[in-house]
Amino acid sequence: MSSARLGQYLRGGAAPGAARAHPGCRDPRPPERSVPVTLPGLLYFATESPVWGGGRAFYDPDRADEETPARAHLLTAGQFSDIAAQEMGREPGTDLDLAPVRRAGARLRLGPGRYETLLCVAELDGLPVLTFTAPWGSGDVAWRAPSAGYLRQLGAGLIEGRGWTAARAARYLASRPGARGQWAAPEVRALLTG
Repeated sequence: MSSARLGQYLRGGAAPGAARAHPGCRDPRPPERSVPVTLPGLLYFATESPVWGGGRAFYDPDRADEETPARAHLLTAGQFSDIAAQEMGREPGTDLDLAPVRRAGARLRLGPGRYETLLCVAELDGLPVLTFTAPWGSGDVAWRAPSAGYLRQLGAGLIEGRGWTAARAARYLASRPGARGQWAAPEVRALLTG
């Protein structure tokens, strides 16, 4: 959600507090435009992030009773492929075949690991809204609390990309499975404003 964080995927580099840098995309240009979107589904935290420590954010599109605030970036297919590769722990540089996942509701599982399932969650201005997540659902994995540094990154994205206040972003993040009961909204707000 944060432009700075997206820039690290596009141009390469590491976010403050991250344990490793990303190599970047073949095409490092910023997106032509970015807009806030709301996705049907649940944001939750699970597994262990090698970049941030603590739980990683995943998206469960099958939880239609929930909504996830997000930001859609108009990227090229190559940029999306390179960002996905970086999240999958692969070297960027190979275009993914996105044809099977270009219609709303489509899924394409590229592997068993985290962020190896591509989803088309909607259509916006005639273009597919693509993301990636784990092949499992939020009820199929143990939840894990995210680290302070990760919450800072996510909160900064909600504030920038959605225009939310720090208090609203903190309430939302503290309410997500994995964070709920481990992080209180005032603690998260202090991370975002400190």
